[in-house]
Amino acid sequence: MDRLTYTILDIATIITKHALLRNENDCIRYLIYDSRKVNDPKHSLFFALKGNKDGHSFVDVVYNLGVRNFVVADGFVPVRDYIDANFLYVEDTLAALQTLAKYHRKQFNYPVIAITGSNGKTVVKEWLNQLLAIDFNIVRSPKSYNSQIGVALSLWQLSADNNLAIIEAGISKVGEMDKLREMIQPTVGILTNIGPAHSDGFRSTEEKIVEKLKLFKEADRLIYSPKYIPSMLISEGPQLFTWGFEETDLKVLRKEQDKGFLTIYAEFKKNEISIEIPFNDDASVENAIICWSVMLSMNYSQEIIQKRMKALLSVEMRLELKNGINNCSIIDDSYSCDIASLTIALNFLQQQNQHKKRTLILSDIPGIEKDKASIYETVALLLKSNSIDGLIGIGQDISSFSGLFSKSAIFYNSTAEFIKALPGMNFYDETILLKGARSFYFEKISKLLTLKTHDTSLEINLNALEYNLNYYKRKLDNQTKLMVMVKAFSYGSGSFEIANLLQFNRVDYLAVAYPDEGIALRVSGIKLPIMVMSPDLLSFDAIIDNHLEPEIFSLDLLRSLIVLLEDRGIKEYPIHIKVETGMHRLGFDTQDFNELIEIVLTNNSVKVASVFSHLAASGSPKHDDFTREQITKLKIFTTKLKEVLPYSFFVHISNTAAIERWPEARFDMVRLGIGLYGVGSVNEGSLLETVAILRTSISQIKQIKEGDTVGYNRNGILKDGGTIATVKIGYADGYSRRFGNGVGKLLVQGRLVPTVGDICMDMCMVDVTDLPVKVGDEVIVFGKTPSIESLAASIDTIPYEIMTGISQRVKRIYFYE
Repeated sequence: MDRLTYTILDIATIITKHALLRNENDCIRYLIYDSRKVNDPKHSLFFALKGNKDGHSFVDVVYNLGVRNFVVADGFVPVRDYIDANFLYVEDTLAALQTLAKYHRKQFNYPVIAITGSNGKTVVKEWLNQLLAIDFNIVRSPKSYNSQIGVALSLWQLSADNNLAIIEAGISKVGEMDKLREMIQPTVGILTNIGPAHSDGFRSTEEKIVEKLKLFKEADRLIYSPKYIPSMLISEGPQLFTWGFEETDLKVLRKEQDKGFLTIYAEFKKNEISIEIPFNDDASVENAIICWSVMLSMNYSQEIIQKRMKALLSVEMRLELKNGINNCSIIDDSYSCDIASLTIALNFLQQQNQHKKRTLILSDIPGIEKDKASIYETVALLLKSNSIDGLIGIGQDISSFSGLFSKSAIFYNSTAEFIKALPGMNFYDETILLKGARSFYFEKISKLLTLKTHDTSLEINLNALEYNLNYYKRKLDNQTKLMVMVKAFSYGSGSFEIANLLQFNRVDYLAVAYPDEGIALRVSGIKLPIMVMSPDLLSFDAIIDNHLEPEIFSLDLLRSLIVLLEDRGIKEYPIHIKVETGMHRLGFDTQDFNELIEIVLTNNSVKVASVFSHLAASGSPKHDDFTREQITKLKIFTTKLKEVLPYSFFVHISNTAAIERWPEARFDMVRLGIGLYGVGSVNEGSLLETVAILRTSISQIKQIKEGDTVGYNRNGILKDGGTIATVKIGYADGYSRRFGNGVGKLLVQGRLVPTVGDICMDMCMVDVTDLPVKVGDEVIVFGKTPSIESLAASIDTIPYEIMTGISQRVKRIYFYE
């Protein structure tokens, strides 16, 4: 059964006995659960899932977007009469989604490879696709869709055009894998490895292994390494194919590096065989051996395996947002091209509302054998529903269906033809999405359209930032609002790029330090309420013109604002009252309270939106008594104000640390700051994802003899001589001079190496003695290792200073996996 032929009546029959159908022949093509990601409302079925937010509260939003088919929980009462909508009532909406996916999977009898493990699932999936695509029409999980929801959506892609599926499966606690197995029903299983990732939901490694092995209970074949699974845990069932460095089906013997390729030798069926791969890191080696094992288990000849392994390409599973030429923004997703990944990329384009004009450069969609017209009709519909202003199609297939697209669309038969025409094109002040299959080499287009800047880059993982946001959201009840700090260029991470993601995720407020920061966000299309924490008399006109909301911390400031508002005839302008509770920085003191209340009561030019204070030491247990005093002082004042004001206002005092440590201080709203960017308290820090990675590279390598000195003031000395590498980062980039002379440690080829000599303005030197480095090798300044926290500790400062100190000349790259 083709997935495009389901009617809402078909689906009702599959998942429920209780349905209200007004149009039972509605055709369903897309399963959606996020009101922000509606691409084809007419053919979409919305599942009201319960997560951080209850999906039922968004039924009205989705209906207004044009969706007319809904799966909701029994007992759901609509807020209005949706007279033209279909409703399927179920006990559990997630279970219903999984039931539908399970049913759909059963309609196809071709092989399904399921991959699980702690790491490497996505790379193995993508490499297998590269290795097997010549022989199979493969459907696979888009990006890293391996969760309880992601697996269901991945399986929904299966169609009669395919003859092989590769599906990822990820779990975080006991009890999840049974549901994934029932949906996937794999015929072949791959276990990549077992490591510490995602271990919080398991009491032991053995419990984690047992849970993962449930995926393969009914599989025909399982590929794994005994290194990760004790033999006692392998029960009877699938045929086993093992790999490893001991006695296994594929026994790895040795590795040899030569001229850019790594040769891996192994013994298979008593013969020595080998492959060459263009990678040498440990993770890639292991992933390649897994793929090698899969192909051997499928009876591929060693000659074919060798040829294809040598041609493996790196897996770029992330969308990258970069600064482009002529004030353009480039969203680079130029390594895969299918309907599922195109939909994800278009959703990201909607999230990052960079410019009014949006252009898509799209290649042919590979692997289509039948009904190409229907596929490109779907593409045309996606472009229309996502308000794409311009299309540039590259490839003979998409060009042959040019009539499906707007008259302004331009088509080229090849990437080379497009690049030849590029100098005559006028890309300016627009967002350009690059979406191309690997065979079209869109990376060449990306290089031409991307602004050339400093090689050193700060990479911002938007998935990690979103994960951290949801981590804190889960600590709040539905009534508590969330203000997020985006001051100081979002702690060095970016301005409207971060604000766009926060707006997309429906936070309630943003906060900036100065009006200019808020104005920049307004110019970039941010519509959320924005509080300005350090306004002054001269900035009030600009604040009002840009609908920003000032923090008011003194009587003089309040009176000046009221005079201006009265002159402009403005009533009830929102303000935020800052109360001094012990920080002794900004805020109204106790002796000002009565006069403050009188002014607010007798002037309708302003309206109090919130009253708040700032905790001085909420993350420090030794100051807990002081923190309690601050909370009490704010309570006393706000209670008094509530008694006299004829309207309500928000109360907030909790910062990042207080969200975790002081639940009683969450009040009506909390302010999330550095925790969003992956730096939390001692207890929560390990639960957050690393958001920022500062990368650079080696520009030169020198041999230093005994007695030679390195750098300014001759401070750098290698006692016995050795090798130094000059690295492209200095104090002008934000790498402090305090990191000089061995204080700073940078990550080169997996090893932390010390700085040598003073840090220069644009570069620094590190000791790479005994490391086989070369010019151009990557250097990690901070990320997971070394962490921002460790850098800060080494120079006796705080992570805030490290993050906000990264220079603007360091390019920011935003990616979404």
